[in-house]
Amino acid sequence: MGRRPIFCFWRCCVQDEGGRVLREKLSQWLRPVVEGLGCELWEIEYSPGRGSGLLRLYIDAPAGVSVDDCERVSRAVSELLDAEDPIPGQYTLEVSSPGIERPLRTAEQFARYAGEQVFVEMVHLVDERRRFKGLLVEARPDAIEVEVEGRRHVLPLTGIRKAQLAPDI
Repeated sequence: MGRRPIFCFWRCCVQDEGGRVLREKLSQWLRPVVEGLGCELWEIEYSPGRGSGLLRLYIDAPAGVSVDDCERVSRAVSELLDAEDPIPGQYTLEVSSPGIERPLRTAEQFARYAGEQVFVEMVHLVDERRRFKGLLVEARPDAIEVEVEGRRHVLPLTGIRKAQLAPDI
């Protein structure tokens, strides 16, 4: 049997039987549920493990995320996941706020934080480096521009391994 496509995001790799990306499938199922509860599905992480994996959802809301929000989303998502059973084996569901060092993945997420400090790690070298910590100058549909020590770098979204806000605290 040949190897199936693997989709990597942040701390995990997901292999999906039908060759489709598990993450996208989960997003399609879970986004309407989360939005129906007045929150936004910010990010999905899945870490398979021996015996039990971890499915982590980050949610956001205009007024911030409370423990009650996390509990409501967790209950509703659990019901849907139990019915659809998209992840083989056992796993733990965790729902939380993305926090002040929130992960950034989509062009829309980057655009919201233009003018803020970010940390970006690339898959391959760009301008002879992989890591960039600086001002997010611009977010386009296919790339972001980050200014580090007075020099601007254009980073393609498809080449980003990890990105997050990096506020000066």
